[in-house]
Amino acid sequence: MEDAIVVGSGPNGLAAAVTLARAGLRVTVLEAEETVGGGARTQDLGLAPGVVHDVCSAVHPMAWASPFFRAFDLAAHGVELLTPEVSFAQPLDGRPAAVAYRSLDRTVEALGPDGPAWRSLLGAPVRHWEAVAAAALGDKRSLPPGLGSPGALLGAARFGLGVLEQGTPAWDLRWSDDAAPALLTGVAAHTITPMPSLAAAGTALLLAGLAHAGPQPQGAGPASGADGGWPLPRGGTGTITAALRADLEARGGVVLTGHRVRSRADLPAARAYLFDTTPATLLDVVGDAVPAATRQALERFRHGDGAAKVDFVLSGPVPWSDPDHDGTVAQAGTLHLGGTRAQMRQAEAQVHAGRHAERPVVLVSDPTVVDPGRETEGLRPLWTYAHVPAGSDVDVTEAVTAQIERFAPGFRDVVVASRCVPAARMAEHNANYVGGDIAAGAVTMWQMIARPTPRIDPYAAAGGVYLCSSSTPPGPGVHGMAGWHAARRALREVFGVRVAAL
Repeated sequence: MEDAIVVGSGPNGLAAAVTLARAGLRVTVLEAEETVGGGARTQDLGLAPGVVHDVCSAVHPMAWASPFFRAFDLAAHGVELLTPEVSFAQPLDGRPAAVAYRSLDRTVEALGPDGPAWRSLLGAPVRHWEAVAAAALGDKRSLPPGLGSPGALLGAARFGLGVLEQGTPAWDLRWSDDAAPALLTGVAAHTITPMPSLAAAGTALLLAGLAHAGPQPQGAGPASGADGGWPLPRGGTGTITAALRADLEARGGVVLTGHRVRSRADLPAARAYLFDTTPATLLDVVGDAVPAATRQALERFRHGDGAAKVDFVLSGPVPWSDPDHDGTVAQAGTLHLGGTRAQMRQAEAQVHAGRHAERPVVLVSDPTVVDPGRETEGLRPLWTYAHVPAGSDVDVTEAVTAQIERFAPGFRDVVVASRCVPAARMAEHNANYVGGDIAAGAVTMWQMIARPTPRIDPYAAAGGVYLCSSSTPPGPGVHGMAGWHAARRALREVFGVRVAAL
């Protein structure tokens, strides 16, 4: 009999497995797909020889800010995080793009009349990013560590006030121009939810703050291995997965791929089971063991709007139109395409109403900005997502191409190949992405606090059975925290082992 079985090998599943294995337990991870990683995989999609693509996640502010990954020490496991000088950019029609540099001071200067408002909103969370990250990445049921000092409490309080402002109709009061609010709304749009909302505002302030947090850059150019910003792993997101798997296997853990768990019969005997899955999958497999009240609460869990993925192979850089910025936009590792705050708000409202936006919000990542090794014989990958209604089966390649062409005239001329995965097919490579919901659950304020249910323990489903996916606190992102929280509970409750950290 195994000590623990982990179902699913996404970042949370592997984080749970590593935590258990480091405590001396015998752990087996069961993965339905032939490759491990869930939303953290890098693969050759067959679009061009030698060109690999990040299947879901690509950019990782959480990889350096997560308490789990800080304890795990990605750098010591061979993961090199490359941080672009420009964390993210928001192209705008007929005017210079709004740009979030690694440097907060440089960003404030570039935003002109709204620069002081940007600093006022993000300054305290940037200075006290550890406290803000600990609160945001906690289990939403207990007081996170790191809030003991007055400065940390002030940073968390200022963060909370900012969320209340930017998550309500008051969100425009501090701004006098279009650039800064558009820049912040592009980050908020990662939630794929109507705006303004408290959940979107919380996400925006956390991620925007991390863009400027950590050691401030001393000069131009990307930083290698430094904490801070919005980094991309050298070689792709799959290096994070590989590091977790290697650590697990070095401690005797086993990973079995191609092992789909549909029922209890597919589970080896074990003392504890941790599911890096949706609540529905857990109930399908072991629902008979889940108390009726818990089962009913899990059945009420809601999924959110969708994303459709379009991967491109390009013969050269994206020809971003960048008036007055001298190529700055081309230095961004991440771009949010959607125009002004009002335009993005309208597009997200249409998606939430079940309609395709004529100009959808599109997220773009260009890894070769900081990782030239991703280019092979003159060909390079480009990563994009478009926001669409849940379950959409529409191929959005043309809509995404048009949005990029809107801000990069001539983009079509550098496209060599492309592949779209409609929202309806996203679950084919990751069963947690129901209808294209890459957040594994609707990002609403209620479902971020009471995710997946309002119970005191959001991870325990039954005796020895735990949910540890992004459907639990703290929610989506490559941070490993849901797996870490759930594994520590299993260690304490099933095995009588208390661990404070790795």
